[in-house]
Amino acid sequence: MNRADICAMAVMAKAPRPNHAKTRLVPPLTPHQAAALSACFLRDMTENIREAGRSVPLAGYVAYAPAGTEALFDDMLAPGTGLVLADGSIPTPAGIDGFGRSLFHAAASLLGRGYGAVCLVNSDSPTLPTAYLQHAAAALAQPGEQMVLGVSEDGGYYLIGLKAPHAALFRDIAWSTDQVAAETLARAAMSGLDVVALPMWFDVDDAASLARLTEELSWRAGAGPTPYAAPATRRWMEQYGHTTAGAAPQTMQSVEREQSEQLMQRGQRIPPLAALGRGTSQG
Repeated sequence: MNRADICAMAVMAKAPRPNHAKTRLVPPLTPHQAAALSACFLRDMTENIREAGRSVPLAGYVAYAPAGTEALFDDMLAPGTGLVLADGSIPTPAGIDGFGRSLFHAAASLLGRGYGAVCLVNSDSPTLPTAYLQHAAAALAQPGEQMVLGVSEDGGYYLIGLKAPHAALFRDIAWSTDQVAAETLARAAMSGLDVVALPMWFDVDDAASLARLTEELSWRAGAGPTPYAAPATRRWMEQYGHTTAGAAPQTMQSVEREQSEQLMQRGQRIPPLAALGRGTSQG
């Protein structure tokens, strides 16, 4: 298949080293435990992308930093996963700073390899439903200029999808704040891009969200899109005693209602879960 017909989907990740990866999980974890859990997240997220690629044309990558740490990913990722440097070292338009430089670097590099679209995914959501990844790639395969955005509950985003490296989407963003998604949506509107909104999801980046992940990994049934099973993460959590058998998180219906209310307060609307696969766009 021609690369122009494929979406490159890359997990944004630091090499999983103690005191460098998942530092906000220390405590309750030790630095070495946090690095090990980070490696499990990467395995599960790249396997999730691989699974999504069974239904839509995808090429899986890890967009990594710093340079020179490539060997640390050996035998850690799903088979067929590529590596692309994303340390922000390429020439970057004015106004793009911090994490925005890494995002722009990853998008520009992958699109420069000839892919028709690119999705950049966080490394903190190992149970992200596979259906969300499939929907993002399918939406970008449609005609027109779109931005796909999966908003995180903390006000950031877990996925951004593009067909071109629109610098405006990364310029003058208050990274690591609860305004990231709102500011990105505003930049998309100013750039005349249609927005395809994925349902909201959560990041595992502190003790509270780690506890929530424990509950979700113990969940066996429910309505709505199925969270990815995250087998590597599950095994690690069970080994270190973090899995609570029988725990049941909120139902998908109640989560969806809360998500819609939250995003509508920001002037946007999340499409219902039933719309997944139909390519919901908004201006």
